[in-house]
Amino acid sequence: MRILALDTATEACSVTLLDDERRISRYEEPGRGHAERILPMIDAVLGEAKRELADLDAIAVGRGPGAFTGVRIAISVAQGLAFGAHKRVVPVSDLAALAQRVADERNAFTVLACIDARMGELYWGCYERDPRGLVTLIGEERVSKAADVRLPPGADWYGAGSGWNVATLSHRVRSMDDVSSRLLPRLFPRAEEIARLAAPEIAAGRTVAPEEALPVYLRDHVAVPMSQKTRT
Repeated sequence: MRILALDTATEACSVTLLDDERRISRYEEPGRGHAERILPMIDAVLGEAKRELADLDAIAVGRGPGAFTGVRIAISVAQGLAFGAHKRVVPVSDLAALAQRVADERNAFTVLACIDARMGELYWGCYERDPRGLVTLIGEERVSKAADVRLPPGADWYGAGSGWNVATLSHRVRSMDDVSSRLLPRLFPRAEEIARLAAPEIAAGRTVAPEEALPVYLRDHVAVPMSQKTRT
């Protein structure tokens, strides 16, 4: 199976090509400038693999939640590549990709993934690793104040993502045994895990046409023009 995966939803910018047993990746944490970096990174992994877009089975993309502009960049690039190459798309949650990274790197069973949503809010979701080693969402992905994030029961879980840099959230777990050592605030979603999560979806035929690959912001009002916010 050949999958090109890309992500620009957070401070990180990444691309991965899964080419059967081979995996070629590019990963940077530029903070900004994702639009200028993502296409050269795609060209680099395809060039290293000596592949073209026509060789792909599908394109996977981080569909959010995350930075509004970053999510939009990733979706736009994935749609454009897929349209041009007549390929299907698999949108993958960035929270799920973050949780999958922790599950793989730390052998974690439960992960509370939190991404800083700015404006005093967090994007978050709780995931558990299934028998295949893939994470599945428990409940739903949400956006809320840090005080409203639901912590998993017990202490045998990991927290990951920029949301754990928010003092209100990190303060809630300081007194809990062992949990503070399981917080990974510097981890970001990566295209590598997006490709991993997309593979079984492609195998099962659960792909979408490029125009149906839509961003997920969770907080819809960020897209409302300021003039409209003023009138409401």
